[in-house]
Amino acid sequence: MKKNVVREYYEAILVAFILALFVRTFVFENFKIPSGSMEDNLLIGDHLVVNKFIFSHHADTPLHRLLPYRSPRRDDVVVFKYPEDPRRDFIKRCVALGGDRVKVEVRRTMVDGQAGVEKHLVVNGVEQQEPFVVYKGNPREIRDQRDIFPPRDPSRRRALDMQVNDDGSYTVPPGHVFCMGDNRDNSLDSRFWGPVPLDYLKGRAVLIYWSYEAERDDWQWRGFGRRLQQLAEVFVHFFTKTRWDRQFRLIR
Repeated sequence: MKKNVVREYYEAILVAFILALFVRTFVFENFKIPSGSMEDNLLIGDHLVVNKFIFSHHADTPLHRLLPYRSPRRDDVVVFKYPEDPRRDFIKRCVALGGDRVKVEVRRTMVDGQAGVEKHLVVNGVEQQEPFVVYKGNPREIRDQRDIFPPRDPSRRRALDMQVNDDGSYTVPPGHVFCMGDNRDNSLDSRFWGPVPLDYLKGRAVLIYWSYEAERDDWQWRGFGRRLQQLAEVFVHFFTKTRWDRQFRLIR
């Protein structure tokens, strides 16, 4: 006896929904860039594929040896729950791991009679080569070495100041990573709210699947009516504002 057509459609849609939900929850998820903290590597309006599978916690089981799980590495671009508000997702670059000593060296320079400042990331005493880093936007001033980690909460600052070493470096606690934006002068990151617990990591950004030219305010939620207006604008300007040269670009 043949199944009812409506039931067949219902079952097919249900299976597709469950599969999509499983993939989104455990394997891949999309993420869009709402700010300029990762410029010029990632731009406002970039839409990303995030691999949620890679950082699964199976390090001490046979499953870990069979499947491509791994721990975070320096230079990974990661999506994580914002430590001060876990309901929000952030994207930054992992620059140091648990046990690493992190330091931002601020050097005064003089070029053609003009005074300037250079900032260099140093991890475990080694200056890092970071071709993806830029300094533009509104600088978050680091006045001295102890200001590498200036949390706003005084009680947290007192606790964390105890971990600042004599040379001004900060030791990342075990089970955490230290994350910074590629646009170092315009990034709210671990220098200001602390290291990220490994359990807060959601995945590694791997691919730009769509890039749409936009401003920061274009991606802010401001009610259902504004959202409909945004969708209409995307529909009208899809071909002219899509950054076609960024489609399917791997994230480094």
